Amino acid sequence: MGKDVESTEFTRADRARFRQKVRRCLDVFAQMLSESRFDADRPMAGLEIELNLVDGTGDPAMRNAQVLAAISDPAFQTELGQFNIEINLAPQRLGPGGLGAFERLVRADLNEAEAKAARLDAHIVMVGILPTLRAQHTSAAALSANPRYKLLNEQVLAARGEDLEINIGGVERLVASADSIAPESACTSVQYHLQVAPDDFARFWNASQVIAGVQVALGANAPYLFGKHLWAETRIALFEQATDTRPDELKAQGVRPRVWFGDRWITSIFDLFEENAQYFSALLPLTDPEDPVEVLARGDIPELHELRLHNGTVYRWNRPIYDVVNGRPHLRVENRVLPAGPSVVDTMANGALYFGLARALADQDRPLWTQMSFSAAEDNFHAAARNGIEARVYWPGVGEVPVTELVLRRLLPLAYEGLDSWGVDPAERDRLLGVIEQRCITGRNGATWQVETVRALEESTSVDRLHALREMVGRYREHMHTNEPVHTWPISP
Repeated sequence: MGKDVESTEFTRADRARFRQKVRRCLDVFAQMLSESRFDADRPMAGLEIELNLVDGTGDPAMRNAQVLAAISDPAFQTELGQFNIEINLAPQRLGPGGLGAFERLVRADLNEAEAKAARLDAHIVMVGILPTLRAQHTSAAALSANPRYKLLNEQVLAARGEDLEINIGGVERLVASADSIAPESACTSVQYHLQVAPDDFARFWNASQVIAGVQVALGANAPYLFGKHLWAETRIALFEQATDTRPDELKAQGVRPRVWFGDRWITSIFDLFEENAQYFSALLPLTDPEDPVEVLARGDIPELHELRLHNGTVYRWNRPIYDVVNGRPHLRVENRVLPAGPSVVDTMANGALYFGLARALADQDRPLWTQMSFSAAEDNFHAAARNGIEARVYWPGVGEVPVTELVLRRLLPLAYEGLDSWGVDPAERDRLLGVIEQRCITGRNGATWQVETVRALEESTSVDRLHALREMVGRYREHMHTNEPVHTWPISP
């Protein structure tokens, strides 16, 4: 969402002014693309991980402000809910040692943060949805104190004009309503950033869309919400519903949701920013004094504040990013489809699969997205979220196939090629993609481990669902800190 904002009220004039500035930014952005003004010589990768805080019983610890003060590290930041924090890692090159450096940084930072949080009876858990979360933990009072979240909450509800409805049918069914966007705080994810040249952006974004379903199926880690066993990756359905600004009438009219997979393959990054301006009203119409036309005319690089702020309130699963670092602009794909966890090595294995597959598919002479409909990619995405590692997906030249079979036979070899093209060290490549291979062979990811552990507890003891979830979270936290991949975690009553 960009930088913090101050609490305020917006007028119609504010909205008109913001819309004009977004279009002015869009014109400047188009000019920058045509003049090749972007940093593309040293492609970098980035990593963000959203985290949960729990107390000694495994319940949410609603004290992120105190925990962040204790951690006292700018890499850690506030998130939507008081039981959430986020870690942002320094960018790394995807050459030799890059993925290993990410892993070491995350492990070191998490270990230090955990030690400091523990003094406040708070512990860090990386998971797609905290299994012990209950409805009372996602009320408006649970939002973090940052005015940005209060303002966003007000604007989403004002745009919708009624309470949010959550209706998710999976193994069990959850029907609930919410008078704030706080349920979104249940969704904790990992974001992989991939810097690419402007001419390459469309290929990498299209490739990211193609493989989104495969990523979710293998990485699913959110089977429980409010005590109900729902989808393998319930986070997908929850995020789509918890930030929906459309009442039923607008849905029926075909108005696009703010959490959006998209509806077509693209030919340029400009397509996505143009869609933002065309299809989505402003949630936070805050204008900046910068005139991007004047900045560009004098030979400087504009920040394009309004373009970026507006983009931050359109929640694409693969989001385009314009950024300026040290006076040099660059473009990134932000891959947002995966949940956090289970362990750091699992997170890095998921990253290796993404970086490798995106590169291999982007490099193909006959792009895969020219051989499949966009709707097929979206169907794969939602089928994977529902069924996880047991999902069947469509793939050109193969038809409908179990996702594990597709990965083992076709996609892992491509991921190896892609990582080789990035210059990743072979030993690092083999170790991380080996985790993906074993996950496919064993059929166990974070979601299946959670479900099997809770089932074992419920069947062999007299505990109810909540107590089983608490016990499972305690074991999850212990295994997470061993940094062993989830397919090796034991299951016992």
